[in-house]
Amino acid sequence: MNILLIEINPFASATTPISLGYIAAYLKSNGFGVKILAVGEDMSLSCSGFHELINSFKPALVGLTAYQRTMLYVRGFARLIKSIDNNIKIIIGGPQATFMPSSAFAELADIDYICRSSGEVTLLRIARAVDNGTPFSDLLGVSYKDNEGAVYDTPELEGFTDLDKYPSAYLNDVFDYSSMREAIMLTSRGCPHDCIYCYTPRAFKHKITFHSIERVIEEIKWISKKGVKRLWFADPNISFKPKRVIELLDRILSENLEFEMWMQTRADLVTKELMKKMKQAGVKTIAFGLESASEQVLTRLGKHLALEKVVQAIKMAQQQEIEVELFTIFGLPFETFDDAVKTLEFVKKNNVKIMGNTNSQQMQIYFGTHLAGHYKDYNIRPLNTDRPAYISIGSQYETEYIRTSELHEIQNMWRAHSLDGGKRIVS
Repeated sequence: MNILLIEINPFASATTPISLGYIAAYLKSNGFGVKILAVGEDMSLSCSGFHELINSFKPALVGLTAYQRTMLYVRGFARLIKSIDNNIKIIIGGPQATFMPSSAFAELADIDYICRSSGEVTLLRIARAVDNGTPFSDLLGVSYKDNEGAVYDTPELEGFTDLDKYPSAYLNDVFDYSSMREAIMLTSRGCPHDCIYCYTPRAFKHKITFHSIERVIEEIKWISKKGVKRLWFADPNISFKPKRVIELLDRILSENLEFEMWMQTRADLVTKELMKKMKQAGVKTIAFGLESASEQVLTRLGKHLALEKVVQAIKMAQQQEIEVELFTIFGLPFETFDDAVKTLEFVKKNNVKIMGNTNSQQMQIYFGTHLAGHYKDYNIRPLNTDRPAYISIGSQYETEYIRTSELHEIQNMWRAHSLDGGKRIVS
């Protein structure tokens, strides 16, 4: 049986969909045929071309990665797939799906399943059910809508705590390296913190799981052989275990693996020793989450990070000539217009270039975040009160402290100081 996995991001160039890579490798290791389609702004895909792909590959199951800003595209692809072959089962997964209310099925006529648990093990369970001709039996980790339109929520399905149990997308050549500009890596998953605006902690139950250093080095060696020379480490906090990341960097150096690398971590998880080692190993850019430079705002975000720690981390990176990026957000709870301006001034004062990920953006209130469930407690007023159930509040809100017009003004201020016109790499 064949399975098609699709990632849609019409707002940026198509990139390596590492999450789908993990799922594809796991499904392949269990005997299924899998193809990944990454749709970006830099590629051409016609309806007839997609029709030809479906008819030639003949998937019995299609998985679509769902984000707030791509939901209309997800619905469009699902509708097109069902028009080609109504027997194909369709599942949505990813950040928008995990905590999406099951009532969304009423407006997602072409979607059969919503993934609630670890994508690899959940998709395998569904794939086996579809392959057995019983697509709605013995399921876990999903909500689903059966052939009669009845909606069911199943118990969670636990993924592996040892990430090495998942086959490697790289070592199993899931991706096409010919057009790969950089390889997205994951040495760990999850986050133990409680930031009220973030989806990740709850999605991973406030835990971090890890790959072994040996597995990561094996993947990097393979990627090097394929001619890719840039690594993008997508771990939320790669230096959560300082000794572990030092060991990783030492292995990269001892194996003479030459890459340009991008990493992100918390500003209070770096040291001078670590920064020096990063520079030696090839780290060109380090990203820290600042969010806000207003102390009165920052202390209420559940981030538990002092501004002076961010300043120290920036200086340590700059002393090693490592480029710094700062993730910032405006429109935060209890933030005034003046508070938001402080964040822009902080970035400028610390000589961080406003480009790429340092381009600020309005906070998004997504399903699964603390804010989504308690927005009234933070005096947040949604503007899209008649939104469909598959869409969260997102950026459609104002607060007791800041109006829509001021949010637009802040965005324009950032764009005026941006070196790349406000374009960003990661949303």
